[in-house]
Amino acid sequence: MADPTPAGTVLVCLPFAGSGGSFFRGWKLRAPAGLEVLPVQLAGREERFDEPPPADVATAVADAYGQIRGGARIALFGHSLGAVLAYELAHRLTDGGAEVVALFASGSPDPWHGRTHRLTGLGDDDFMTGVQTITGHSHPALADPEIRELVLPLLRSDIRMHEDYRAGSDRPLLPVPITAVRGRDDDLVSAADAGGWRRATSAGFGTAELDGGHMYLLDGPDPLLALIAERLDLVGSP
Repeated sequence: MADPTPAGTVLVCLPFAGSGGSFFRGWKLRAPAGLEVLPVQLAGREERFDEPPPADVATAVADAYGQIRGGARIALFGHSLGAVLAYELAHRLTDGGAEVVALFASGSPDPWHGRTHRLTGLGDDDFMTGVQTITGHSHPALADPEIRELVLPLLRSDIRMHEDYRAGSDRPLLPVPITAVRGRDDDLVSAADAGGWRRATSAGFGTAELDGGHMYLLDGPDPLLALIAERLDLVGSP
């Protein structure tokens, strides 16, 4: 990671289930001045395909933590599973004295109200149908049997990690402002679900809705990056 400018902020992006760092790499060219995008690449995906994927959130967070250089002014973004990872990573960073200036938790209920509808253990067809139902999205590449065979184990692992996650009830509040973001037409995460993130922070809290459903960010990053820039008081737009 390149050293940020003195007034700059590094936006650390955590993956949603089944995704990798490449999803966020295009954001680098779209980000406003003063914002450097750092995609986290967890084990088990893309160039790290030959490594076993993390079995639990703690392992994934340790992996992500090792990819962040000290001394940066850090903001965190995560969608769905990524929101959980970003929350836990924020705790680890602040416990270590890092300057974390914002957490953007997208498409996720608060950490104490996790996923209740389990897909783990279902057969392949039922599992994929369940993924499409809860996300409102089916990637066309998964219709290709060869690609599906490659991607399915990672997707299963990530969803199991998300379903098994339980936040500790005795955690101290994060001294970090949180913005809970959701798609305006999200049938999976309600406005009330997003509002639950208020209880995770001792700093400022806000919510935001963008056009689209649960996977609104697949339509392009510009509205989201504009929101992040606004909340971070950055000059410029994507």
